[in-house]
Amino acid sequence: MKISQRTVRLQLTEPLRISRSTMAARDAFWLFIEYEGQLGRGEAVTSVYHGLEARTIERLLNEVAGDLARFGDPETALEALRTGELTANGMPPAVTAAVESALLDLAGKRAGVPVHELLGTTAPPSAATARTIGITSPKHAETQAARLVRDGFSVLKIKAGTPDPADDVKRVRAVRAAAPHARLLLDPNGAWTLATTERLLPRLAELGVGAVEQPIAPGDPEALAKLAERSPLPLIADEDAVGYEDARRLAGRVQGINVKLAKCGGVTAALRIAELIEGTGTELMLGCLTASTLGIAPAVHLADRARWIDLDGHLLLAHDPFTGIGGTDGTVRASRNPGLGVRPRTGE
Repeated sequence: MKISQRTVRLQLTEPLRISRSTMAARDAFWLFIEYEGQLGRGEAVTSVYHGLEARTIERLLNEVAGDLARFGDPETALEALRTGELTANGMPPAVTAAVESALLDLAGKRAGVPVHELLGTTAPPSAATARTIGITSPKHAETQAARLVRDGFSVLKIKAGTPDPADDVKRVRAVRAAAPHARLLLDPNGAWTLATTERLLPRLAELGVGAVEQPIAPGDPEALAKLAERSPLPLIADEDAVGYEDARRLAGRVQGINVKLAKCGGVTAALRIAELIEGTGTELMLGCLTASTLGIAPAVHLADRARWIDLDGHLLLAHDPFTGIGGTDGTVRASRNPGLGVRPRTGE
C-alpha cells in the first residue's frame, strides 16, 4: 500500500464564536492510501480543545503510514484497526478516525459498494442536519435563521454561553421568531453554572427548544446526570461523553450522547457506543468538528442510527474542497457510489 498525505487550510465563511473560543479557519490533513489502482481518503483536522496541533497530526500520520506497511492489503489493515492492533499506544481518536475513513473508503471501492453497505445498511442514509448559528447579535441570528429556513433547513442549532445568560435567551427568541416551525437545539459548550441551567431550562422549553447539549462544565458527569433527571428538556452529553467508558457511565441517565467520530475514534467506535446505549433511554446524536465533506462523510453513512444529526461542518466553509454528501438544502445524504462517495471538486 502506498501512503501519502497533504495539508490544506479550511477557511470559514465567517468566524464561528462559541462560549470558549472563536474560530475563522483550521488546518486539515488528508490521508491517501493507494492499493492496486484504487485510492482511499481520510481527513483529520486540528483542534485546540482536543489538543491536536498541526505538527502532532502530521507526525502521527507518518507513524501510521509506517504501521500500514506491515499489512498486505486494506482489508487486513482495517481489521487490525478494529482490534486495536494498528493504532494502539495512545493514538488520538481523531487520527484513528481518519485512518479508518481512508481504509473504509478504499475497501468499499475495492468491493464496489458504498461504506454504509459495508456497515450493514442497504439504503443510503439521509437525514435533516442541524445548521449552527454561532454566538452573535440577536439581529444577525434572526437574519441567519430566516435565510437558512428559506434554503430548506428544518433544524437549527444555536450556540450559547455568553457572560450574560439573558443574551442567550434573546438569541433564541430571535431565531424562533424567524423560524417558527424549525426544530431548535441549544449548545452552551459547558459554559453555564448549574444554577443558571436550572433557571433557563423552563424558559427554553417555553420557546420550543428541543434539546440542550452539555449545559454545564465537563468533568462532573454525575451532576449532568442528576440535572437530566429533573430537566424539562432532553439533555445531551457532549464534552462529558468522549468515548465508550464515558457513554457507559451515562447510558440511561441522560437523554442523549453526542458522538463525534474525531472524538470517539471513528466509525467502529461510534457503532460500539450506539450498541451500548440502545434500549437504555439514551439516544444517539451524531456531531462533528468543522471539516470538509471528506471529514464529515463517514458519519453520514451512520445517519440512520441517530435521533439528532448535526453534520454541518462542511457547510460552514467558504470553500469545501470535496463534494458528495449534500447538505446545502438541509439534508445530508450518503450516495450509492463505492466507498465514501466523496470526490474532489474540479481543480482540487
